[in-house]
Amino acid sequence: MTIKRVSLKVSPEAALRISSARQPSCRSLVQPEPLVVLGNQRIPELISSPITASPTSCFGPRGACLTSDDGPLWICDTGHHRLLGWHSLPTADQTPADWVIGQKDFTSEGRNGKIDIGPTTVNVPTGICAMGEGLAVADAWNHRVLIWHKTPQASNVAADIVLGQSDFTTGIANRGADHPGAETMHWPYGVQYHDGKLLVSDTGNRRVLIWHKPITENGQKADCVLGQMDFSTRDENAGAEPSAMSMRWPHAIVFWNDRLCVTDAGNNRILVWHGCPTESGSPAHAVLGQSDATHVDFNQAYYWPRCNTLNMPYGITSRDDWLIVADTANSRVLAWRQNEPGVEDTDATALFGQTDFHEKGDNRWMPAVADSLCWPYGVQSIGDMLVISDSGNNRVSVWKLAI
Repeated sequence: MTIKRVSLKVSPEAALRISSARQPSCRSLVQPEPLVVLGNQRIPELISSPITASPTSCFGPRGACLTSDDGPLWICDTGHHRLLGWHSLPTADQTPADWVIGQKDFTSEGRNGKIDIGPTTVNVPTGICAMGEGLAVADAWNHRVLIWHKTPQASNVAADIVLGQSDFTTGIANRGADHPGAETMHWPYGVQYHDGKLLVSDTGNRRVLIWHKPITENGQKADCVLGQMDFSTRDENAGAEPSAMSMRWPHAIVFWNDRLCVTDAGNNRILVWHGCPTESGSPAHAVLGQSDATHVDFNQAYYWPRCNTLNMPYGITSRDDWLIVADTANSRVLAWRQNEPGVEDTDATALFGQTDFHEKGDNRWMPAVADSLCWPYGVQSIGDMLVISDSGNNRVSVWKLAI
């Protein structure tokens, strides 16, 4: 048998690597050190150990909401199926939580607290936001959103309103129906409240639901749907090729000045509308992370990311002219800027979690440190602070913004 020797040449094309000279410059998104780290250590132990529920631990937190500059702070401790609350923003790492919702105490865990589903139980809580003087939580695997009229300041305060279900005692996807409706949900992962409107990423139904009218009753129907042409369909990309109207895995929502932005994680992009649509099936006006609305490959089919690519972006927030995105599978946070009213950059210009726009890797392929990230799921900006739900590192960190 004759063996032929083959010589392989690695292509110098940008599909593999960009030289440092060709890389765009980036500015730091946050200050060098976090203000505080909760749920895990600032520099975790190298040897992993089982994560048990306690007042100081988190397991895969996917969302956090600092309701004012100094608190209260609520965290979706997703893997422990609970919400953890602090009366004020902690000033020391691993400060114990003051309150818990979803479990009978700080050392218990399990879906719905291992009891019957009710107004104080949660099953994979993910998205969380302030809602006026209250709070809204995407209780994803109970296929519902819980609403408190006042932000809870005690343990196991019962929610006041539930959406997605007719009452607090049921938690079935789309209420058991074969098709969704304006009143049902399937894996809602994201919530946002803005200017009297509630928006929910109804992820399993590949759509975003909008309530333009005040929410006054359990199971209230949404007024508008994006990502589908009507309330009764749930196909990926609306059953067709990807477009500016369709979604595959919508996750988080924010308003960037007058623009509505949705992270369409399954299509590796951000959809941007000018204003908040009032008509169902309205197409987005712009797309970030892809060259156009028909392409959906992660990192635009490159192995290494760029300043204009995304890989499963889950979290999103905004501060003034900046749009801040948790580029989850690239383990980094990016920021885009509106240079002038109505005109947004197509390239991100600020970065956190990696050394430059061309790098990726959980914790930069090294042991975790304070300024590294591992699958960040949630980001929230408030004042000059950025709250990051660093899910893979089992922690939530609060940073001072540098932009």
